[in-house]
Amino acid sequence: MSVGTSLDKRRQDWERLEVLMNQLAKGKIRGEPGSVSAEISSLYRAACADLSMADQYRLSPDTVAFLHNLVGRAHNTIYRSRRFQYQLWFDVAFREAPRRIFADPCVHLCGLLFFGLFSFTAVLAVSSDIYPDFPMQVLGADHISQMEQMYGDIEFDRSIDDNLAMVAFYIQHNTSIGLECFAYGPLVIPGLYATAYNATFLGTTFGYMARGDTPGGESFLEFVTAHGAFELTAIALAAAAGLRIGSGWLITSGLSRIASLQLQARKALPVMSVSAVLFLLAAFTEGLISPSSLPYVFKAMWGMFSSSLLMYYFIVLGYPTEASNAA
Repeated sequence: MSVGTSLDKRRQDWERLEVLMNQLAKGKIRGEPGSVSAEISSLYRAACADLSMADQYRLSPDTVAFLHNLVGRAHNTIYRSRRFQYQLWFDVAFREAPRRIFADPCVHLCGLLFFGLFSFTAVLAVSSDIYPDFPMQVLGADHISQMEQMYGDIEFDRSIDDNLAMVAFYIQHNTSIGLECFAYGPLVIPGLYATAYNATFLGTTFGYMARGDTPGGESFLEFVTAHGAFELTAIALAAAAGLRIGSGWLITSGLSRIASLQLQARKALPVMSVSAVLFLLAAFTEGLISPSSLPYVFKAMWGMFSSSLLMYYFIVLGYPTEASNAA
């Protein structure tokens, strides 16, 4: 078989490379962005070899010119600094991420563990009849006294400068809880323990402060109503992202442990990214809306809006459809 005939048979690959580059330029990627990038890179390397062969054997000028143009475009597509692609970002944030999170068993497990324990301990703590000493045994006298004093003296009319300073504090404080669950997650058992501990501690705190006779209880409930949904969901997702990485060295599916960990880390990325966004939303809400003098009705409506927004993102956008399965 002549070189010219061999290269002509590769024309399909050249056309495929051209189609992918046109799709990428228009932001109309069909398929997973990562797999498309890998295919473009593979086709680019093959086209470089074809161009070298076409030059060496002095094939038709039209073929050489076409390959020169194709390789040049592919090189610029792969290596140049491109403008931010809004369509690609939108697809990843609002199509790929919620579907991955919806289908992730680690998210299911951590969600059930965190919110299950949170709800159970909150019910135990709010009732003074079932287990009267439960809050004291979980939280300790010092923490209970601190919470009562803090929310008994809280003022809902701080200056904007103080609120902005508290936004930075809440970013650091709330994120540290999520990072703890995430960091222990790869060790699996310690990660599940950290998730369970934080769920129990927070649930007990919420339940105790919701008691009718707790000093500062009403102020506490007014303070947490607006940002609670964002903050609690972010912690559960951070724990799930860590557990997803931890599953890599337990279930390798025939890969080496390093390769399996790398694969699971890529799968954990959208979970942790959404968790980080929720921590930011929680911090800004907690710093600007929760301590404000706005009516409680507004804060309650904001809390309902944020909860509805989360359900829409994770359930409506995440629920698998025939179209998503085909893609």
